[in-house]
Amino acid sequence: MRRVLVKGAGVAGLTVAHELAARGASVTVAEIRSQIGGNASWLAGGMLAPWCERESAEEAVVTLGKASADWWERTLPGLVTRAGTLVVAHARDAYELARFAARTRNCESVAEEALAALEPDLAGRFRQGLFFAGEAHLDPRRALETLAGKLSAMGVVFLFEAGEIARSDFDQVIDCTGIARGDDDLRGVRGEMLLLRTREVSLARPVRMLHPRHPIYVVPRADYHFMVGATMIESDHDGPITARSLMELLNAAYALHPAFGEAEIVETGVGVRPAYPDNLPRVERWKDGTITINGLYRHGFLLSPAMAQQAASFLFNASADNICRPGV
Repeated sequence: MRRVLVKGAGVAGLTVAHELAARGASVTVAEIRSQIGGNASWLAGGMLAPWCERESAEEAVVTLGKASADWWERTLPGLVTRAGTLVVAHARDAYELARFAARTRNCESVAEEALAALEPDLAGRFRQGLFFAGEAHLDPRRALETLAGKLSAMGVVFLFEAGEIARSDFDQVIDCTGIARGDDDLRGVRGEMLLLRTREVSLARPVRMLHPRHPIYVVPRADYHFMVGATMIESDHDGPITARSLMELLNAAYALHPAFGEAEIVETGVGVRPAYPDNLPRVERWKDGTITINGLYRHGFLLSPAMAQQAASFLFNASADNICRPGV
């Protein structure tokens, strides 16, 4: 039985731990924090939206991410909501909707009446939109906690507040520590989010509102909560949300529906997402034998299943030719 140490209990670490444990490995997950949560994965939107992401990402994101909803549903039954994604824009920004449609696929154009049928609380607010029926979403926090619980039941050992661990105790180390890895090729992309609560708005699915300067997404959560996000700031600074970003996100949410103006601000958060120059993730093997899964950028929940499967397949039965980094 292979003994594998997985460093990092974010979405990349937990998904690869599952793939390894399912193949019979003895897995230990080491995490510097005291419990699950508090990392960039904890602050994610949880959108499993490969075709929407194609608007600003390479085709590889669609290829790697289109089976992610199936993986999450198979792994954590009942946690995935398959209600699609709705993309809207105000009349003055209709050209943004046309641009979005031109860069994506697997969607249908919906006029005002059809849009209102999908999201009654948005009736009369938007004349047209795009509906990506094949997309899905989940609550990242519930998913991370549930997956960690399943892993424990499968025999995976968790070491929280972990310090240095003897490599000699393991046959393989897989590093999923994100920006903390210290890879010179990685850069930090700061993402800021709000968690709002209001009983005055009901949404069945993630809604993306396009705007030339401040596009946002709003993702419904349980108990009248809504996650609002979208900022992508080229910075590895993980300090509190800035006043500018807070105002922009709140103004954009208000523009989606005025009732958000009276919502409670339950939480603000900042996560630094690791990204390579091409904004695509990598599974790599370093000279010391460590395998890394990194660079998931803004696609953690969407792409981590595919990257975890790649790493597990490599570890058990694949050639290293497409994974090694000569000279690293």
